[in-house]
Amino acid sequence: MSGESPGEEPHRALVRKPEWLRVGIPAGGNVRRVGATLKRRGLATVCDSARCPNKAECWGLATATFMVMGSSCTRFCRFCSVDHRPRGTALRAEEPQELALAVSELGLAYAVVTSVDRDDLPDRGAGHFASCVRALKALKSAPRVELLVPDYREGELELVLDACPDVLAHNVETVRRLQGLRDQRASYEASLHTLALAVARAAVNAGSPIVKSSLMLGLGEDEAEVLETMDDLRRSGCKSLVLGQYLQPTKAQVEVARYVTPDEFARYARAAYERGFSSVVSAPLARTSYHARASFDKNE
Repeated sequence: MSGESPGEEPHRALVRKPEWLRVGIPAGGNVRRVGATLKRRGLATVCDSARCPNKAECWGLATATFMVMGSSCTRFCRFCSVDHRPRGTALRAEEPQELALAVSELGLAYAVVTSVDRDDLPDRGAGHFASCVRALKALKSAPRVELLVPDYREGELELVLDACPDVLAHNVETVRRLQGLRDQRASYEASLHTLALAVARAAVNAGSPIVKSSLMLGLGEDEAEVLETMDDLRRSGCKSLVLGQYLQPTKAQVEVARYVTPDEFARYARAAYERGFSSVVSAPLARTSYHARASFDKNE
């Protein structure tokens, strides 16, 4: 890594995707049922928008990560294929209720909800997130609710936490040196601050959420940087960690620097537990919401 300035993208050599990252095409009754429910309720999923490699497995199990507040993001991160624009679409007032109805129809006991970034809104969408949580919690058979939120600050994060989600996730995404791959409005320190705010609220409020973060590997980081990021996340109070392989969604996004082996992911999982994380999902195909229910159960 010598000779690289902070935030500089390392030179990319073309690397072939290994066999352990080959995934199936979504098929089967549950896949069709999830797709039909989402279409009928006018809902989007990050499974499609972010080209998640786990769509076949998750939809086959009748689970999905719902994406609210539209499908256009106001930020432009170089690893993300979600559509980006200066302004998002108008919020749908009925979306929280449609989300709740979809979760009820699918019989989900655990719902994961995320969003695009909405810097164009006064509260950056925090109030809409809160409405979604309240609608889900009002169901007769209320599910556990996990939120994956933007880098909310004081005055925004409280709106979300007051709705009482069970898990509050925010991703630091990559190591400190490679933060230049994110939109310039995002930063390593801002993400750690969001996590620390959530942890501080959890320390004083009974029933406050488990705090979670995720890190993509294979962007050019080295092992020492990954371990340093783990240490920083633990200092912020983060209890749950997900480590997964970065996969280039299309040719428009930054290329993969290297594919991290399953053995390396297993070694990182051991290192994370040694640092005090209570739940760790570390595997090539892991994403923030992957095996989210199992991760939550480890924290109870």
